[in-house]
Amino acid sequence: MAKLILTNEVAGLGSAGDVVEVKNGFARNYLIPQGFAVAWSRGGEKQVASIRAARDARAIHDHEEAVALKNALESNKVKLAVKAGAEGRLFGSVKTEAVANAVKAAGLGDLDKRKIHITSPIKSVGEHEATIRLRDDLTAVITLQVVAAK
Repeated sequence: MAKLILTNEVAGLGSAGDVVEVKNGFARNYLIPQGFAVAWSRGGEKQVASIRAARDARAIHDHEEAVALKNALESNKVKLAVKAGAEGRLFGSVKTEAVANAVKAAGLGDLDKRKIHITSPIKSVGEHEATIRLRDDLTAVITLQVVAAK
């Protein structure tokens, strides 16, 4: 087992700044080469503190503010214009960064693309859903209205 400090959020494992133990192969072949983690050391506690401070600065601190943002996101449909073919099939798929930019353009708030999870790849126009983790204890499900760009 390898002990690592996460530098990015990894689904099912933890958030940035968490110290985790994973199997050696997973650490050596995936987490460290992708830049999602660094090896833990005794001097790494300062690094953990700085990563957590940066994460806390980006986080929504007030629970009421997070609930208000959740209600605003869930009550509105976010329109997303993307390049599409004649039959409504997209050239590629919708990425989380495009969803974050569409939410910001709609005036609903500034979201971190790493907190957005698209359940199934969006490859056609129409209505789709995405899940946003606002806090550790609060998620919002938004409706994306994907339309063909003109």
